[in-house]
Amino acid sequence: MSSRATTPDTPALDPAIAARLKRGADGLVPAIAQQYDTGEVLMLGWMDDEALRRTLTTGRCTYWSRSRQEYWVKGDTSGHVQHVKSVALDCDADTVLVRVDQVGAACHTGDRTCFDADVLTTRDARDQ
Repeated sequence: MSSRATTPDTPALDPAIAARLKRGADGLVPAIAQQYDTGEVLMLGWMDDEALRRTLTTGRCTYWSRSRQEYWVKGDTSGHVQHVKSVALDCDADTVLVRVDQVGAACHTGDRTCFDADVLTTRDARDQ
């Protein structure tokens, strides 16, 4: 599905949740995927109301691809599925935290997380 609009046949995101969300000008909120049992930060994706609704109702992470302009369910093509354990809003309601059970790599590069390959060293760490 490449349209971000919901149809009359598609249920909308719970209005109470939708009213709390603070979206960017593009209608999106960042969604951080975190391994539920270890706390490992896996990746950052983007969700609109429909992607969040799908995530909450299917138990699988659905994101909005800004480059492809379409929804994608994590793992549908790679097999690297994210099973949703919980979803929370941050204190400003402008970021979603999705705690998942990650199957396989979370990153499209094949790394376990999207934050494995390019670690930036702080000055304090270099001085030790």
